[in-house]
This record gives sequence, structure tokens and C-alpha cells, in this order.
Amino acid sequence: MKILANDGLVEEGIQYLHKEGFEVDTVKRDIDDLIGDIKDFDALLVRSATKVTREVIEAGTRNGGKLKVVGRGGVGTDNIDLVAARENGVIVKFAPNGNTNATAEHALGLMLGVARKVPFAHATLKAGTWHKKRFQGVELMGKTLGVIGCGRIGQALAAKGKALGMKVVGYDVYRKLDSDVEYLDTVDDVFKAADFLSLHTGGRETLIGARELKLMKNTAFLINASRGVNVDEDALYDALKSGEIAGAALDTYRKEPKREGEPFVNKLMELDNVLFSAHLGASTRNAMRRTGLEIAEVVAKYLRLGDFNQSVNAGQTVEEEGREIYTIFITHEDKPGMFGKFGMAFGEMGVNIRENNSRKLNEHVQTVYVVHQKPTPEVCERIGAIEGVKRVVY
Repeated sequence: MKILANDGLVEEGIQYLHKEGFEVDTVKRDIDDLIGDIKDFDALLVRSATKVTREVIEAGTRNGGKLKVVGRGGVGTDNIDLVAARENGVIVKFAPNGNTNATAEHALGLMLGVARKVPFAHATLKAGTWHKKRFQGVELMGKTLGVIGCGRIGQALAAKGKALGMKVVGYDVYRKLDSDVEYLDTVDDVFKAADFLSLHTGGRETLIGARELKLMKNTAFLINASRGVNVDEDALYDALKSGEIAGAALDTYRKEPKREGEPFVNKLMELDNVLFSAHLGASTRNAMRRTGLEIAEVVAKYLRLGDFNQSVNAGQTVEEEGREIYTIFITHEDKPGMFGKFGMAFGEMGVNIRENNSRKLNEHVQTVYVVHQKPTPEVCERIGAIEGVKRVVY
């Protein structure tokens, strides 16, 4: 099978795929060449640069096209047409874990930088002026860190904050049982409690506007190393200028340059209580290596084993599809034709097979069928009567 890594791939990822028997092409294609060539590849790996449009997906799947999976190195999939992929039978996978620590560390760095005013002190000293009293800061120890979005990155930041002696509170729809976060009942409760408020959510909605900023302490700092759309920048400008909150540290923005070296313009630059970085959350050598290897592994597992883990446009498990499911356990001989006989029997009895997993068990095989219809004794009797079946239970 052939894999196109159109935005490049770390050497460890390439070596892994070669070891697994895949041919890897890392030659960058522009959109026209990509549309022309994609039909010959089983998988397309991208980061944020390549736009995987409907036209690309249809070129990869129609008229004998081989494209089966698109892998996104990282978390965001805004550059991939998920609807077109689903309609054309292409699974989209992502690699969220490689960036986790890098982004959490960067958020912590932003907190320390804005709290101790390090970048501002650096700029004035480099310009030739010694200021000390002007840059008196605050410590993190003893302060409350509020985390909105307590997934992988939020949990990693919580652990780091707690290690520094911070109290960590947060809000998420899904609450992790073993967590350094003390979950509060509402998002507003977190706004009111936090001395440092850090955002770690996906989605495309504004989370912090004028109302939310008014709920925060006037000594609080806002940290956004998540999505630019999370923050209403006009409202933040007003809150920072009026002293409604003490400061902010931002790594993402509503409008960002598309290419390296392009100018960056933002009205928040007028203020001296805002720290800026250029979407650097995941920009470490370590994260690049981990992410590249991770996306290589998850795509390879889909192509070789049909593994749906870390899929974006399909349920990672059957349970996520939201329909009632039941299991039937069959112990049987390991010989050709057994699955065909099971499938025919289930079909004739109106049982819809959703998934099946099978493993060698001494001289026999243990197969577990996941079905949508509740098993009955009649179904088990029918399957049990097939030659080579030793046992059927549900």
C-alpha cells in the first residue's frame, strides 16, 4: 500500500511505515497535483498546510481511486472536509496525544511570563533601560488556576499547576474520575474563582466575551493557547484597557497570518499587559516527533487491522453510534468458511451484524459478534447447529 505524507513526516514515522510494509512518498504536491495523484494512494497524511477539500477526496475515491484514510498530524481538522470524507467512505484520523505536553507547557510558560512580566522586562532591558519596580509581578503558588476544557491538555496543565502549589478548578462536560481538577458546577463558577484562567477547548464558539470578563477578578489573567475563536478580542481589549482584568497571554487569534513571515496586526498590540506568541503551543521538536510517529501508527493500524481508534468522522467504538447493541460469544473450529456460515445464518434470522472480533483459543477460535438485535435461544440453537461450533452463549 502507498501513503502520501504531503506535509512531510518525521524520519521515525517514515521508518515505522516502511517496517510495516508501506511505501511512503513525502514529495509535496500543490492542490492541482494532489488532485491528479491522490487516486494512487491508500492514505494521505497532512498537518495544517494541506487543504483536503471535497475535490481532493472525490479524486481519491472515484473511478477506481484507492484512498481509504486521511490522517491529520495534530488535533484540529478544520482543513479537512469531514462530510465529503464520510460520504465517500474515507475515514479521518487524528493524532492528539503528541502535542499534549508541549501545549500544556506552553500554557504554563505563558502564565509565568505574564505573571512575572518577563517579556516586558526583557524588551526594556534589551532596549537599554533598567526597570525593576515597574515589573513587579505575582507568584503562581497559592493562586487558583481555572481550566475550561479538562481533556488531555487541560489535565496535563492541571498537574503542572498543582505541582507549583496552585489550587486547580475547572469545568468540562465530561469529568475524569482520577484528576487533579476540582470540578465546579458551572463555567461561571470557574470564571469567578480563577486567578489564572486557561482555555483548552475545541469548537467554534466564543467562550469569553464581555459578560464572562466581568465575572473575572480584576487581578485575574486570561490564558488562551487553544482556539482564537474562543475569545472576543474587542471585549478583551476593553477589559484589559479598563483594568477589568489584570492581563492576558495569547497564543491563538481570530485572524492569523497564513504564511511564515507575513505581518501580524491586532489591536491588542497597543496594550502593555498582553503577552503574545505565534501559535507555538505544539511547536517543539519533541511534539513533532511524537505526533508524526503517532499518526503513522494510527493510519497503519486502520489499513492493516481496520482499527477505528482516533477516528474523527466515525465512531471509535460501536457504542458511540448510539444504537442498542448485544454480544454473542461463539467457540468454534478454526477453518475456512465459518464466518460465511455465521453471516448467512444471522442474515436469514434478521440479525444485523455490527462488528465481530476473533482470537485463537487453543485448538479453537473465540469469536464475539456485536449485533443490533437482542439474542434469543433460537438464534443460539441455529448457530450452535453449524458444523464446527463447540459453544454459543449470550
